[in-house]
Amino acid sequence: MAEVKLEAQVRTDFGKGAARRARRADLVPAVIYGHGAEPQHVAINNHALMMALKTPNALLRLEFDGKSELVIPKAVQREAIRGFLVHADFLAVKKGEKVNVELPIHTEGELAPGGNLLEYSLNTLPVEAEATHIPESVTVSIAGLDAGHSVQAKDIALPTGVSLAVEDDAVVLQVVAAQAEAPAEEAAEGEGAEGSEA
Repeated sequence: MAEVKLEAQVRTDFGKGAARRARRADLVPAVIYGHGAEPQHVAINNHALMMALKTPNALLRLEFDGKSELVIPKAVQREAIRGFLVHADFLAVKKGEKVNVELPIHTEGELAPGGNLLEYSLNTLPVEAEATHIPESVTVSIAGLDAGHSVQAKDIALPTGVSLAVEDDAVVLQVVAAQAEAPAEEAAEGEGAEGSEA
């Protein structure tokens, strides 16, 4: 995963008023945690950060106050309606260091014919990976799976150096039978018949 370099500036004003002023200046208030150090308060250009965060578990190099800090996003708050960035928490990392992250799950292939449904038990897969080599996602083949089949965490192929941070037998997704609509239709027809007799 390539590093994304972002310019940041140190924040010395805190509280809701200071946060609002930062956002009016198109800056996102953020905090950097990790390695037992005091949290560092910074602000980052909204658009630049939004573009960088389009990649899940993005590896960012924040440059501020003559320092350079390698971080990954841990929590990002967005405005509910428009989705604008409101605040970000980052975890400071070092090359070679292992971190726990959650990877988006993508599927490929088609289920067996029959109109069955795919149900996600986990929306993301918790894994442990080297901070500078975090995969963007994992891919699961659902080709030919029929109702009753499931995919467990241990069934998912992971890149070298990445290990599960969840139980091996945790169900990631399963195929459930499509709901039969015929009985409902028959019931409606029956009600109609009763109504006409009345």
